[in-house]
Amino acid sequence: MATVKELRELEPKELRARAAELKQTLFDLGTKHSTGVLDSTADLEKTKREIARILTVAREKEIAAAPRGAPGAEVASPRRSDLAGKAKE
Repeated sequence: MATVKELRELEPKELRARAAELKQTLFDLGTKHSTGVLDSTADLEKTKREIARILTVAREKEIAAAPRGAPGAEVASPRRSDLAGKAKE
């Protein structure tokens, strides 16, 4: 399992390759689980979280590399808590 710091040092191509490998691993774990061969179901959750970590770092890099105002580079909508604070002002 790689830390976020280690993942941020990787190139986007390497991140995509690692995510693809882990997706294959997740498929294999799911198959083992359905046949009753899987020793630890915790491996499923660990793999899912590692994939999410990798995809999050890849998206961060994508947003950082895109010029401001470029289509597809917009950041997610503000949180409701952020909007509630502005309504009080």
